[in-house]
Amino acid sequence: MVENRATVRAAAQKFGISKSTVHKDLAERLPAYDRGLYRQVKAVLDENKAQRHIRGGMATRKKYKGA
Repeated sequence: MVENRATVRAAAQKFGISKSTVHKDLAERLPAYDRGLYRQVKAVLDENKAQRHIRGGMATRKKYKGA
């Protein structure tokens, strides 16, 4: 996730698990195992959260423009 700046959805699809499982593993379980990696993942999650509204707007535009 850190290397590719992937979203939770992309990570879930890659590993064949649910988004909820990915989020729970990264947000709750990872800090107990590797605090440094958790900080890196947290930065990616925060960045993706900040960009979420932009991606949603682009998807809506694409849907109604037919492109």
